Amino acid sequence: MVFVYAALGLVILLLAGDALVKGAVNLALRLGIPALIVSLTIVAFGTSAPELLISVKAALEGVPGIALGNVIGSNTANVLLVLGIPALIAVMHTGECETRKSFVQMMFGTVLFIGLAFRGVFDWIAGLVLLAVLVLILGDQIRDALAHRRAGALEEDLEEPEGADPEMAGWKIALFLVLGLIGLPLGADLLVDSATEIAQMFSVPDTVIGLTLVALGTSLPELATTVMAAIRRQADVALGNVIGSNMFNLLAIIGVAALIAPMEVDPALLRFDLWVMLAAALVLIPFVFMGRNLTKPWGLALSALYLGYVGIVLTA
Repeated sequence: MVFVYAALGLVILLLAGDALVKGAVNLALRLGIPALIVSLTIVAFGTSAPELLISVKAALEGVPGIALGNVIGSNTANVLLVLGIPALIAVMHTGECETRKSFVQMMFGTVLFIGLAFRGVFDWIAGLVLLAVLVLILGDQIRDALAHRRAGALEEDLEEPEGADPEMAGWKIALFLVLGLIGLPLGADLLVDSATEIAQMFSVPDTVIGLTLVALGTSLPELATTVMAAIRRQADVALGNVIGSNMFNLLAIIGVAALIAPMEVDPALLRFDLWVMLAAALVLIPFVFMGRNLTKPWGLALSALYLGYVGIVLTA
């Protein structure tokens, strides 16, 4: 039953996160907040809400391995699996995407995160540093987007945030918000408690469960988004989704969680998993800077690398 509870917690988290995004986006638009700002802030934070609740819950319950493992494992899965599987379905013309600046920002966040990890704990100081960098990056993205809009070159998808519905009734907005705010902590409770019990059942560190089961589960929305982007030949959406998600995972989720409760870093993460995450991020260089497209051979290689990584984590 513990696996059923873990799956149920994950489903509740994903549905509640989606409900919260829809409610928050439409409430913000009703209050007159520009759609552009909503797209770059509320949607980005809202789609990371499940991971955030898991990390906060795990930190408060004294299982930092699940909190940190979730983020590190998700970032690795986002590159190797979330880009690998869609590439097996259809070629993604990533060589045509303009993601260089976002990629550099993501790499800076990754290196900063690894540097802070070697302090041995993510405390309030590390949390403030991560959140300060996030604010600077968000501010830069908003300035760039406003400049594009003034130049008349703003893409249509930024004008219609995810979950936006101009005709949504007020009661429905309130319902989505309530469902999201109730469902997120409920789902996080179920998933974290179940994951901790699974770790005890199989006598493995909670970090391993965070790196595999929890990380893979919370990467499912990104995988679904990227698969649809590949089918629709929207390589920019796929690549941007992965880069943005990885940046938010490191800066926002761990930043907030570290302010709420300190999280000690498992030495195993310092020896292996952080470097795998960094290597996975560097794998994007040919697609970001060298004009390479994500073809089926690349998809096969990335997927195989992820399976190999999970195998090493589970048997170590």
